[in-house]
Amino acid sequence: MNRERGMPVNGSDGTPKLDVRPVTAERWADLEQLFGPRGAYSGCWCTWWRLSRSEFSRYSAAERKQVLQGIVASGQVPGILAYLDERPVAWCSIGPRESYPGLERSRILVRVDDRPVWSIVCFFVAREYRRRGLLVPLIQAAVEYAAQQGARIVEAYPVDPRGQAVEAVRSFTGLAPAFERAGFVEVARRSDRRPIMRYVIVPAP
Repeated sequence: MNRERGMPVNGSDGTPKLDVRPVTAERWADLEQLFGPRGAYSGCWCTWWRLSRSEFSRYSAAERKQVLQGIVASGQVPGILAYLDERPVAWCSIGPRESYPGLERSRILVRVDDRPVWSIVCFFVAREYRRRGLLVPLIQAAVEYAAQQGARIVEAYPVDPRGQAVEAVRSFTGLAPAFERAGFVEVARRSDRRPIMRYVIVPAP
């Protein structure tokens, strides 16, 4: 995928048109702008799945920021940014499952099988753009990006709201109904409200 040109994504009727781009070094400032002084959710800087639990607890917000910035500076792409009118408004962290060692240590998110997957683990949407239908087109863009990088399966670990309101900070992995609308299907559930869902890009032979 071209590093400068984004993927224009049209949502459902009434959904704003997103321009989605991978987060590379030249876009780090845009990610900083979106995450703001609080570093997304209480200074997490999207490192919850990238660090051990002890490291996450021990590190300051500034140190977590350095971890993510170091990943970007190394040439790795930790996720995608969505823009509206050239303003960064939403983030999705996606990459090979191996990029997120925290998943391997989770009892309920242990691997379903030995097939290689890319994982969607986090979303952050600017407050003024929440509840505007951005999640489904952002998921679709993440799948498209993963497919362009050679992924065959994209996996997600959303919250199943079961008809209950869920605070943004508790739904950072996304909501199951949005993934269903994007074509994902549930493949495992080891917790009442935390299914494992997949989108198969290339079926197994």
